[in-house]
Order: sequence, then C-alpha cells, then structure tokens
Amino acid sequence: MRRSSSLPLPPAERSTRRERGDWQTVRTLLPYLLAYRGRVLLALGCLVAAKLANVGVPLVLKQIVDRLSTVSAGQALVLPLALLAAYGALRLSTTAFTELREYLFAKVTQRAVRTIALRTFRHLHALSLRFHLARQTGGLTRDVERGTRGISTLIGYTLFSILPTLIEIALVSAILVARYDVWFIGITLAALALYIVYTVTITEWRTGFRRQMNELDSRANTRAIDSLLNYETVKYFNNEEFEAQRYDESLQRWEEAAVRSQTSLSLLNIGQSTIIAIAVTLIMWRATLGVVDHTMTIGDLVLVNAFMIQLYIPLNFLGVIYREIKQALADMERMFHLIEVNAEVQDAPGAPPLAAGGGEVRFEHVDFHYEPNRQILFDVSFVIPAGRTIAVVGPSGSGKSTLARLLYRFYDVSGGRISIDGQDLRSVQQASVRAAIGIVPQDTVLFNDSIEYNIAYGNPGATHEQIVIAARLAQIHDFVSGLPDGYRTPVGERGLKLSGGEKQRVAIARAILKDPRILIFDEATSALDSKSEKLIQAELEEISAGCTTLTIAHRLSTIVGADQILVLEHGRITERGTHAALLAANGSYARMWALQQQRREGVDDGSPDPRSPSAQVIA
Repeated sequence: MRRSSSLPLPPAERSTRRERGDWQTVRTLLPYLLAYRGRVLLALGCLVAAKLANVGVPLVLKQIVDRLSTVSAGQALVLPLALLAAYGALRLSTTAFTELREYLFAKVTQRAVRTIALRTFRHLHALSLRFHLARQTGGLTRDVERGTRGISTLIGYTLFSILPTLIEIALVSAILVARYDVWFIGITLAALALYIVYTVTITEWRTGFRRQMNELDSRANTRAIDSLLNYETVKYFNNEEFEAQRYDESLQRWEEAAVRSQTSLSLLNIGQSTIIAIAVTLIMWRATLGVVDHTMTIGDLVLVNAFMIQLYIPLNFLGVIYREIKQALADMERMFHLIEVNAEVQDAPGAPPLAAGGGEVRFEHVDFHYEPNRQILFDVSFVIPAGRTIAVVGPSGSGKSTLARLLYRFYDVSGGRISIDGQDLRSVQQASVRAAIGIVPQDTVLFNDSIEYNIAYGNPGATHEQIVIAARLAQIHDFVSGLPDGYRTPVGERGLKLSGGEKQRVAIARAILKDPRILIFDEATSALDSKSEKLIQAELEEISAGCTTLTIAHRLSTIVGADQILVLEHGRITERGTHAALLAANGSYARMWALQQQRREGVDDGSPDPRSPSAQVIA
C-alpha cells in the first residue's frame, strides 16, 4: 500500500470552507462578462426597449377602450386603425427586442461558461499530486458541473428576469404617480416591499436546505463513482449489498433534505399568493371607485388592471427566481473555491525552461517528508551520469517511488536539491522538466479510449507508423494486430479490458514514443511473466541506451547490468555499488538476491519464505 494515498491536504491546498459573500462571487464573475462590453451594452439597450414597448401596450389599450366607450348613442363606431397598428407594433417590438437581447447575450453567457470551466480544468491539473491523492472525484466533478450550470442560471435570471422586472416596476410606478392618486402607488409599493421581504426571508431560510442537499448529493455521487471504479474489488468480496446500503444512506439523508426543501416551498408560494391577491383586490377596488366617481374612465380601469398583471405575473416567480439565483451563487461558490486552491508546486517568477543537455541527474543531500512528523527520505545523495543507468532497490515503504515523484517535481524537496544538467528543478519550468522525462509506472492506468490513443499519448502528434514502431519495441504489436479492431480497440475504464502485462506494454510503448532524455522504470516489468520479461528486458536495455535511466526494481535479475545499484532502507541509502560488488559485500542486497534465487529455483533450505512480508521487496 502506498503510504501517501491517504495523506491530508497541506494548509496551502485545503479548500477553505469560509463563506464567500454573494457579491464576492458576482465580482469574480464580472470580468468574464465584461470581456464583451459592446454586446452587453447592446443587450441591455434591447432590454430597456422591450420594457418600454411592454409598458406602452396598456397605454395604447386604454386609448382604444376610451375611444370606443365614449361614442354617443346614434354615432357610428369608427375603427381606431392607427391605435390598433400601434398596439400591434408595440406587441411585436416587445418580442423582437427580447429575442434580440437573447441573441446578443448568448455568446457572452456561453463564452463565460466555457472560459471558467477551462480555467477550472487547467487549475485542477496544475494542483500537486498531494491534492489529487486526497480528492473525491465524484464530488469534485459535481461541483464543477453545478458551478458551470450556475453561471448560466445566474446570468439568465438576473439579466432576463430580475432586471427587466425592476425596470418595469420603475416605469409603471412613474406612470401611476403621474396619472393617478397616491393610493395606487402606495398600495403597489407596499405590496412589492412586503412581497420582496417575505420572499427573501423565507428563501434565505430554505437556502440552508439547498446547501445541505448539495453536500449530500456530492457525497452520494462520490460513493457511487468510487464503488463503480472499484467494481472488481466489490465483486471479489461479494459486497454489492454493502455498497448499495452505503449509497442508500447518503440518498436517505439527501431525501430528507429534499423533502424539507419542497415542503418549505409550499409555505413560500401560499404567502406570495396571499400578498398578491390582497394587493390586486385593493387596487381594483380603488380603480372601481374612480370609475363610479367619474374620476377615472373604463380605459383607466383596464390600464391599471393590465399594469398589475404585468407586474405581479413576474413577481409570482420571484421566489423561484431568487431561490435559483441563491442556488447558482452557492454552486459557483464551490467551483470558485476550487480555483482558489493554491498549487503547492509552482514555477518561480520568470523561470526559464530546462536547458536539457546530456541529462545528468543529481540528488544532493535530499530530505523529504509528506508531513512534518513523518520523514520519508534522509540525506539522499547520488548522481546518474548522462547516458548511464542507476537502479534502486529496497523494501516496501523505503521511499523508492518517492524518488521518481521528486524527479518529476510532483513535490518539492524538504531539504537539499535535485538538479538536471546542473539546473535546480525549482528554478526551471515544471513543464520543461516533465517533457525531458519518460516513465513506465508501476501502476499503469489508461484512458478509456483506443490502444492507439493510449500509446500516442506519449507524443500526441505521432503518426500511425511511429506508433506501430513503438508497439513493436514494446512487444505488443502482434497482440494488437490479432484483435478484431486492431489499434482502434477500446481499453475500457482505466484500461480494465487489458491484462496487467498488456497495460504495462502499452505504458512502455508510450514512453518509447515520447523519446525522452531521462527514463524512469518504476517496476516496469512487474506485471509480466518470466518469458515476457526476458523478451522486453533486452528491448528496454536497447531503448535506454544513451538515456539517463533510473530503474526502481523488485526483480533483481532485471538490474544486474546497471552501472550502479542503490539499496534504500527506511529512507536512507545503506549500500551502493555494482551487482558484483554488492554480492561480494554480503549485505542487504546479497540477502535479497539469495532469497529471490531460492524462489526462482524452488530451493527450500529452511530460509524464510521469500513471499512473506518480511522478505518481499516490493516498491
């Protein structure tokens, strides 16, 4: 088991769960929208024009009603064609300007979503290995998915529902003040104030349920994805029902939160409907009194009624809109938290790319710890001359694979330095360091794509012919050619459709295709049988000829020809030398060699079982 797999996040990378203010979230979003200032201004202009046209419709309707209702007995009714044409034009303008606003703002919204999603994706890849060892993939993907959807929701409801309603309220209020007595504007504004206060208060209370639903939804999704990714393990231990129960526990808590959210919505809707009904009744009462007292016309009654309908129909959805906006802000808050997580390993300001020469690698007095109270490496020093091979062996947990991670600069050393061609890894760009190194890892995980795609991942611009050459060198071409779909054969999730040996050959081909100056073989043949190992070993030696090579080995027979062998125990180098010199020293290496030889030859002379934990030499 790799010790680092359950490590907690360091302070620099813990996503701080402090509450972001809603305005802080909006301010984070604004720069992405203002990248298209021209479109934004035109869209807002269309919004105002649409509302002016919409308010003009009841005014024209009043004129039509008054024109028809004031005709005396015996007079012929004259069709008010001009007013009817104006009525139709205003109706059309309302729709036309609304759709034009949608058209202009569509690119702004979708580009903002795309830009933020891409930034989040890039940032997640920029975070250190420590973050990704501790992440929960299901919850993380849900946070990003909901966050990008929340951007569209926020923009849509704010600019296309709240802002138009506010403009319409302002226009209608101005007309009521100018044309009618104070009762109309008083009732309207009092109802609006009461409606908004009630809606905001209840919705704020309900937002707690929505946040809880989000948390529980992410947790349930994390459990489901984790279980499916480990499908074989679930089957090995016959734990399908156990996994279903764990998943149902999360779903049950989510269900309880969802029920509370839904029932509280009923309370919100009843209160809103009561406020609107009372306000409309009072306004119609005042308008009816005006008609009876001859201070208002039938057209005025129609106008006031139309205005109330225009105002209160959008307000009917204010609770839903406000809730969705609050939910969108909460979703965006979680995604922006991800963007704010600081990368533990960062390039120094103005760092140049690595000037790769021969590829000499130096570890100089390197100390390293994942946590301050648990040090992994102690004063490790060695040199891999350009074009030479050094092998590292040792028991499980001795820090062998940590050497590869430090060379890739997945972490920075706690003390000492690591250099390539005399350049400290911390002083050059990470991307250039990783471009110079190729690796065949112990645990090969493939993308859920074709065999060709996975081999070509070492050099995405490679031709099919180059991919085939790499596959031949990795001794996998014949196997791939025998498949019905050849190189287009999908490998499945994490490469589960291939055996361990086949996945390892793909990883070898991928490293070959990259053609790096420095090679790392981290148990590169651990999943192969002895026959396949012998076939590939010669190829690996040919591939690594001229490359600076670090080999992390379990089978000591694979590193006999190394220029130097290091024995790493408890984070310290205890022995170093050639294979022959280490055997002659009769130390730890010689004992490991003897145990493995006994295992291969089937000799049982009373020595400890080489398969026992104390005798195993697994990285």
